[in-house]
Amino acid sequence: MNKRSLILFLLSLSSFFASAQDNGPQMADGMRADGKIYVVIGVLSIVFISIVVFLILQERKISRLEKQIKK
Repeated sequence: MNKRSLILFLLSLSSFFASAQDNGPQMADGMRADGKIYVVIGVLSIVFISIVVFLILQERKISRLEKQIKK
């Protein structure tokens, strides 16, 4: 058995053991039942939107400075 076949066999074996977990996301189910999942989604949305707005403002500042440098 060559090295490539051995690596392929070990990788396929590791994926077999990794898929043995059938429990599913228990934390998400509990948070959804309590209604807290919506709070988590809201906070993540606010953080994501804030990062996007920050990056847009930084891009505007950088482009304005680049224009000043070219003049």
